Amino acid sequence: MVGKITAVRAMEILDSRGNPTVRVFVELSDGTAVSSSVPSGASTGENEAIELRDGDSSRYLGKGVLKAVANVNDLIGPQLLGRSADDQVGIDRLMIDADGTANKSSLGANAILGVSMAVARAAASSLHVPLYRYLGGTTTRRIPVPAMNIINGGAHADNSVDIQEFMAVPLGAPTFAEGLRSVAETFHILKKILKSRGLSTGIGDEGGFAPNLKSNEDAIETIIQAIEQAGYRPGIDIAISLDSAASSFSTDLTSSYDMKRSGSGPMKSADLIALGEEWVRKYPIVTWEDPLAENDWEGFRLFTEKLGDRIDVVGDDIFVTNTHYIERGIKEKTANSVLIKLNQIGTVTESIDAVRMCRDAGWRYFISHRSGETEDTFLADFAVAMDGGQLKTGSASRSERIAKYNRLLEIEQELGNSALYYWR
Repeated sequence: MVGKITAVRAMEILDSRGNPTVRVFVELSDGTAVSSSVPSGASTGENEAIELRDGDSSRYLGKGVLKAVANVNDLIGPQLLGRSADDQVGIDRLMIDADGTANKSSLGANAILGVSMAVARAAASSLHVPLYRYLGGTTTRRIPVPAMNIINGGAHADNSVDIQEFMAVPLGAPTFAEGLRSVAETFHILKKILKSRGLSTGIGDEGGFAPNLKSNEDAIETIIQAIEQAGYRPGIDIAISLDSAASSFSTDLTSSYDMKRSGSGPMKSADLIALGEEWVRKYPIVTWEDPLAENDWEGFRLFTEKLGDRIDVVGDDIFVTNTHYIERGIKEKTANSVLIKLNQIGTVTESIDAVRMCRDAGWRYFISHRSGETEDTFLADFAVAMDGGQLKTGSASRSERIAKYNRLLEIEQELGNSALYYWR
């Protein structure tokens, strides 16, 4: 039997950028006591569920979350008392209905998600099973391949790089532990290369280096150099994944762009598609996230038409983990993969619904952190539970990122010889 909810409370804590976020505590009748903390994004889609911020300029520059905390303590919590913690769908639906808006702007997605995550963790703890097994079932055993962010640009860094994330993906490793080792080694070699060139080795929001490189392409070539110097084969042992976050350099979010940081200048959708074709031909790129802006549906479709048989074209800002937009994307062949972010949609149930829709359509899906993270490792268990094959959770630095990697190492060790690790 799973314990019944006896207490729900929230408090304001700080995320990895030093901004307030929500931590929720849930207690059950059997003595179970857990907590979960909510991440926050910097590069956000306009259709994401809304983080409720206080707007009080006298506290945290208006970014306080005391209203969201109060909504948990005064409105959500009392409605959940006495409910069984394993009624995830029912509890999430109750909160969605209580909010009553399409984007969770009334109670706040940060309030709702904090409760949703904590309830799932409480149920798993009450049953004495790991969170990944509670969410994914008894046969869950696939560890995701890490897409390690090693160079930051765009909205995640103050440098001369337009592309937001350049990631190293260990395709050729036999285990997660070995894959993690290979990209961590590449990260450290990259630091030496940057220092030898007199470039900054300061890091961005997600732990990747944020140097002022000569061009976006220079970032790719420098990473390839680091892969080789670390003793690995580009495209065989370690490949490259990109997140353009093109909305961040689009001037209209539809078809016009300006890659001014790198000096590349104004572009149209067709120019970015041509650039994508050139880079995929030249470099070992396996996934490309948000190559066009969130409202450039036709540009996305054409990019996928040109490159979708060679790489995973991943929609993030365009889909925002929302089945309404994912369904449209599937019908229009806008992409072939979806990025799944819990706080984009606001509940565990809706995130799983998005994954299910991708599976049913034969699309791939990748689980992702946010730029504003906490030490909470829920995401690592969720990625294993969803059996998606890839996890984005930052670089080989910053403890809020390392915590997720370390949790995956624990899960792999716990699974032993039954653990699976493969890209596709």
